[in-house]
Amino acid sequence: MKKNEIRSLISWVLIFFLIFLFFRGIRDMQAEKEILYSDFKTLLREGKVVEVKLKSDTISGKYKENSKLINFKTYRIPEDSKLVDELEYYNVKFTATADRGSWFWSVLLNFGPVILIFLLWYLWTKQLQSGGKQAMMFGKSRARLYTGKNKSDVTFKDVAGCDEVKEELQEIIDFLKDPKKFQRLGGKIPKGVLLYGPPGTGKTLLAKAVAGEAGVPFFSASGSEFVEMFVGVGASRVRDLFEQGRKYAPCLLFIDELDAVGRHRFAGIGGGHDEREQTLNQLLVELDGFDTTEGVILIGATNRPDVLDPALLRPGRFDRHIVVPVPDIKGREEILRVHTRKVKLADDVNLSIIAQRTPGFVGADLANLVNEAALLAARKNKDAVDMSDFDEAIEKVMAGPARKSRVISEREKKIIAYHEAGHALVAKLTPGCDPVHKISLIPRGPALGYTLQLPAEDKYIISKQELLNKISVLLGGRTAERIVFNDITTGAQNDLSKATEIATKMVTEYGMSEKIGPLTLRKREEEIFLGRDYLTREKMYSEATAKLIDEEIKSIIENCEKRVEGLLSENINKLHALAKRVIEKEVLEAQEIDEIIKTN
Repeated sequence: MKKNEIRSLISWVLIFFLIFLFFRGIRDMQAEKEILYSDFKTLLREGKVVEVKLKSDTISGKYKENSKLINFKTYRIPEDSKLVDELEYYNVKFTATADRGSWFWSVLLNFGPVILIFLLWYLWTKQLQSGGKQAMMFGKSRARLYTGKNKSDVTFKDVAGCDEVKEELQEIIDFLKDPKKFQRLGGKIPKGVLLYGPPGTGKTLLAKAVAGEAGVPFFSASGSEFVEMFVGVGASRVRDLFEQGRKYAPCLLFIDELDAVGRHRFAGIGGGHDEREQTLNQLLVELDGFDTTEGVILIGATNRPDVLDPALLRPGRFDRHIVVPVPDIKGREEILRVHTRKVKLADDVNLSIIAQRTPGFVGADLANLVNEAALLAARKNKDAVDMSDFDEAIEKVMAGPARKSRVISEREKKIIAYHEAGHALVAKLTPGCDPVHKISLIPRGPALGYTLQLPAEDKYIISKQELLNKISVLLGGRTAERIVFNDITTGAQNDLSKATEIATKMVTEYGMSEKIGPLTLRKREEEIFLGRDYLTREKMYSEATAKLIDEEIKSIIENCEKRVEGLLSENINKLHALAKRVIEKEVLEAQEIDEIIKTN
């Protein structure tokens, strides 16, 4: 226990002890009836006194009155030397006790209430200073300061997969280390740097690395920490944050999840009195008000730059916007090297192959992947993490954990086998499709089986033919079921959803429909921001155009389905052979799939 907790405990024990003694003394006082000494002598002669306690100056005891025993107390007369003889004569039980402690009761009864009130007042004020301190300091910033021994130990060596971003931030570091280098030519360093990109790409890690490289104090806060239910508190905390920053200049102020406090003003509900808006207004003033020569730089991070207020993004405030993108294959390999520093790897582990098999993974996903592989290896009591552990971890992260205990009937297993074989066969026979890496009948997550395709390289643009190939592969499973069993199942629900989504975007966003032409007929899919989007949304096209869009989407899907049906019908022997082997082994790797297709 801490010293403060021990002191508090002792104080409360003392209070309860005083209260106990105080009420005990009051009880004793109220229970004893004080009588005259002459009345005591009368009661003694009448034989009503039952027992007596003799003290140097008082006599207490019990006497009978109407069949009740009453406690009494009287003051003793020293000249009455025959008292003991009278007590013996009337057969009264008596004892003699010393007056030790009588002064204690006297002090307790006189000063106890005062001491008790003082202790209660002391503890109450201490409670206000400690537990209630936050209530008295609403307007103070809750940003955490990292400096000295507590400074950030993260550097650019711990950040990988975003070399261009690090180059941009290196200028900030150089300014913090040597401001005069830029000021002597009249240059000004950006007042604010906005880092934005998908979740998990390392925006917060980059901010820590900048602080670690520059070796300056680093204030870290979350955007949600500024907004409270009380109007004006957020603005006060913003002021306090920048005041602290000026005291520790040169320094970095970092606000994570900036969209929590920097959203577009007037969201359609409320007005200028809204707490969030007052906080944003104060942030705008602080950014545009403090002198750049002070060496205080604000770094903000967000996943939603589209909802930020335009006044916050203009030059002079956040005048440098840095995109933190999803890493490419080279970046993923570098990130894997960072996260496997402390992991014991087997000789067969090839990080470049793992990077190739994880398209679309961000830094957080790769860190989770390495951790899952290490846990799988530890579960199997291995001395090192090998390639099979990484393969299993990739499938676990992408599709979910294997559910080997799920019992599937032979008929359903056969249907699933032909479904997955249909996906794989269409992908292998269609030029330009992503290579098939694996077919599995082992249920993972919500899927009863899956066909894993991994691109050979990162792609940044996709052609119309490649999109049609994707739709064809998605329809391969359902078409294979219909050809073999002359029936269809609900297993293709997710495939149809993805195929329809691709076809819809081809028609309405990518301008890949001959009848619609090169038009974008709807806004890019993104979350609605109330007040900017909801109230201003307008109809993008007429009812006739909507009907034409539906017809074009249906035409794309049906044409792909006819193409797939012809492809599978021509190669029905390969489909049967592939499905049969999948049923036997449950898992087929790329090499086995190629051999089956070549030999049939």
